[in-house]
Amino acid sequence: QVQLVESGGGLVQAGGSLRLSCVVSGRTSIYAMGWFRQTPGKEREFVAYITWGGGDLWYGDSAKGRFTIARDLAKNTGYLQMNRLKPEDSAVYYCAAGSVQSPPKAHEYAYWGQGTQVTVSA
Repeated sequence: QVQLVESGGGLVQAGGSLRLSCVVSGRTSIYAMGWFRQTPGKEREFVAYITWGGGDLWYGDSAKGRFTIARDLAKNTGYLQMNRLKPEDSAVYYCAAGSVQSPPKAHEYAYWGQGTQVTVSA
């Protein structure tokens, strides 16, 4: 089993930055980690993806140029650095893990964290 715990969310002004963390415990040799976000009434939106061993990256359109995904193997932790935040980035952010064929597809991830709220004020 894999457990994921996110942290780092909070309230920030537009233009500011936040770094989200996702600690992996249990079976830590995950294949890849993805970050998604969700607002009420909407489906989870793909944000970013990284393979745990090779560091291959994939970003959703909303993240390109502003967000950076990374991982620290020694700490079993994934990160999502978010810069130049906008009010429309406000959402609950989730990390997910698993062996996936198509990174943007949420249903392919086997494990999910509980989510962390990010609120960006105008």
